[in-house]
Amino acid sequence: MNKAIRRMWLMAVAIMVVLLLTLTYVQFFAANALQANPWNNRTLYEQFGRDRGSILVGGKEIARSVPADGDFAHQRVYSDSPLYANLTGYFSLVYGATGLESAMGDQLSGASDDQFYDRVVSLFSGNQPKGASVELTLDPELQRIAYNALEGHNGSIVAVDPKTGEIKAMVSRKSYDANALSSHDTNQVVAAAQSLNADPDKPLVNRAISGDLYSPGSTFKIIDTVAALESGKYTTDTTLPNPNELPLPDTTVSLPNYRQGGCAARSQVDLRFALEQSCNTPFAHIAMDLGQDKIRQTAQNFGYGQNLDIPLQVTPSVFPEDMNQAQLALSSIGQYDVRTTPLQVAMASAAIANDGVMMRPSLIKTVRSSDLSVIDQFQAEQLRRSTDAETAGTVKDLMTSVVSNGIASGAAVPGVQVAGKTGTAEIGRDGLNDSWFTGFAPADDPQLAVAVVVEDVDVTTGSSLTSPSARQLFEAVLNK
Repeated sequence: MNKAIRRMWLMAVAIMVVLLLTLTYVQFFAANALQANPWNNRTLYEQFGRDRGSILVGGKEIARSVPADGDFAHQRVYSDSPLYANLTGYFSLVYGATGLESAMGDQLSGASDDQFYDRVVSLFSGNQPKGASVELTLDPELQRIAYNALEGHNGSIVAVDPKTGEIKAMVSRKSYDANALSSHDTNQVVAAAQSLNADPDKPLVNRAISGDLYSPGSTFKIIDTVAALESGKYTTDTTLPNPNELPLPDTTVSLPNYRQGGCAARSQVDLRFALEQSCNTPFAHIAMDLGQDKIRQTAQNFGYGQNLDIPLQVTPSVFPEDMNQAQLALSSIGQYDVRTTPLQVAMASAAIANDGVMMRPSLIKTVRSSDLSVIDQFQAEQLRRSTDAETAGTVKDLMTSVVSNGIASGAAVPGVQVAGKTGTAEIGRDGLNDSWFTGFAPADDPQLAVAVVVEDVDVTTGSSLTSPSARQLFEAVLNK
């Protein structure tokens, strides 16, 4: 009898051990896989049963959860969605979460570590937990001005506070309506997604921080200018050769000078005139003289090649490796394989505006729990020193001349010193270009730094869009 009891006891212990091990495996090791399993409907019911927190701009909800009929208790609704869609992303039954809906998903759903106490209280009270609200740094007026400025064109505009890094506007066009992807009608959602993915204008791509990236064109000459001044080999008084055509080493082609400004008037120029008129050949000369390592290091000092999240993931900008002299000459004017985001270009101008200090950019102003207590709040943080204050001051003065005496006059604001630089990136499509402007104002007390890029335009159309768009943003800030 004792032997039979002992066997039963050992069997019971073994069963308990197996159950505990299985439970441990399910709860800890297999939890993520089980939650991600497409057959696990419980995860969907849980996610769409929660009262997800709102995303706000200027105190107004641009994304919120509303009660819904049917199997799921809540549905996500977006206000002015095309204006903000490339930032908010969408929260979809079919395709999951993108944009801030994904990057701030734990906070919006109430699942972040900072909201543990709220979850405990909800457990004992029996109330459904509510997610945190997320207030963005965007200025709604600037966001709308930027969006309207790109009407009828694809492109992007980014505006940041150079002293803090707060992103005040971030627009990407062509855009889309996130409501079409947040519906509980799965057939409608799939049809909308197929249509958006088939659109050659790529409305789902946030051009400000991702996608195929852009050639920065002559806005990259800001980096060249910093490299030249830092080297000690060049000053604002240095005389530079300015031929109309520069034969590229070991090739049968030449680099032409920029023909839309006044470059042809002088065969020898100083740095100020070269930047004012955006002359190509002097900057190609500087780059080939300094070498690719110096230009690349300067680009890296301004953020090229660096990973960044705002909290959206930003695709790193690229300055190519292992170039010959001809390729380096083309890279010096933002062509060849130089690729960048509008955010990166705006950050470079912001660093010059802020005495050489680049602040960490962010979209998040405040995160508040359901009882309105602050979970997280924006704090200005230095990201890096891009250059010394003296060099930044000299480049600031040169960029001011580009607007007051050069080809960026369209960005001028009466009674205010504006610093800027234009750019024209050849894209090889029917003689069209990507047109750029970047700069900041007021130059003596910068409040806003911007980058504007408009795709697939001729030179005349580009110049009529980019610099005036920046001027509208500057004026809106200065008039407040």
